Amino acid sequence: MREEFLYYLWENRLLDRDLVTVDGDSVTVLSVGLRNHNSGPDFLDAKVKVAGTLWVGHVEMHVNASDWFRHGHQNDEAYNNVVLHVVYINDSERLAIPTVEVAGRFDESIYSRYKVFMQSQRWVACEKQIACIQTFTWLSWLERVVVERLEEEVADVQKRLVSNNYDWEETLYQRVMRYLGLKVNNDAFEWLSRLLPLRVLRKHLDNPVVVEAMFFGCAGFLDHEFTEAYPLLLQREYKIMKSKFDLITMPESYWKFLRLRPPNFPTIRIAQMAALVATFDNLLSKMLAINDVNDIYNLFDVDINDYWTTHFLFERPSRRQRKSLGSTSVDILIINAIIPLMFCYGMVHDNQELKERCIGFLEKIRPEDNLIVRNFTEMGVSVCNAQQSQALIYLYNNYCKKRRCLECRVFTAIIKDY
Repeated sequence: MREEFLYYLWENRLLDRDLVTVDGDSVTVLSVGLRNHNSGPDFLDAKVKVAGTLWVGHVEMHVNASDWFRHGHQNDEAYNNVVLHVVYINDSERLAIPTVEVAGRFDESIYSRYKVFMQSQRWVACEKQIACIQTFTWLSWLERVVVERLEEEVADVQKRLVSNNYDWEETLYQRVMRYLGLKVNNDAFEWLSRLLPLRVLRKHLDNPVVVEAMFFGCAGFLDHEFTEAYPLLLQREYKIMKSKFDLITMPESYWKFLRLRPPNFPTIRIAQMAALVATFDNLLSKMLAINDVNDIYNLFDVDINDYWTTHFLFERPSRRQRKSLGSTSVDILIINAIIPLMFCYGMVHDNQELKERCIGFLEKIRPEDNLIVRNFTEMGVSVCNAQQSQALIYLYNNYCKKRRCLECRVFTAIIKDY
């Protein structure tokens, strides 16, 4: 037996209705309370009647009653308001708190099915049953999961805000920079955003060449001998800016090119960011005023310096080609950088309409195409938009991989229909 399973039984009211304490007193559960995921008792503010007397307080659960003493709860003031101790086996007579032993007081077949899930070697434990889940149950669960994912992203945004003295524009710039890297160069772009903050770039937004010089210089791509006019110009401008702002140059070796398509080379991404940064003047205000996600795509439709139409790397000419950000790349930026920051803004300013608008944007964006999404699709799960693909990615990484089946509505639905 595992404590997590006891939580599941309690929270879903799967214990027998006619519970009694180990002393023979009747127990009526009026409210199971709120699950506590932090330190302290397992359920907070529950309401139970013991021998006809109403108690409002916390509920603590253990596999064995003696775990109360083994965990040191008798010396912890946080447990002073525990009104009920729920245990699988009562192996201790020393506790004054009413104790309920639940062994044999629930459908044991549920635990047998749960153990099968825990021992499953499949990609996800419910792989064979997931396609049978009712559409309403599935969609409502994905909606809850995508909000959970956004709340987790908000925590990261808030940390950045604190470090940036609540400069929303600087924080937005850092997140856009990070997700411009397409995973393989995410860390490098984030490092670059720290070395070259938006507050420095703002001083020269009217001079695109200087902006690009600072980007490529800080990224370490200008520490070479050049023959072409444009990189030589960038080199000269960076030398001036480096001295003026005491800029730091990162090692060029930190950037990865292997197995990337040339349009995704970090040199092209940096050139695109240099063009994009001109739009960062009051960008947050522009974002907050947008009601149609297509208008966000328009903000990212910028042309980079003409030099890059015939180059993927410095001093290596290629055939002429417009190198704008593709729709898939913009999707990644909207999903991972723009929407979480806007959602955070909505939380900080208690703007429910803005939070709902962010989720609505996800519904209008195409679903992501990656291994996780494809695997769910092959199992019969329909994925119609980015809201659902984001939920599936989060569900797999935070629930399925960790076998948190007891916290998943899919497991609950399967158990009910088993």
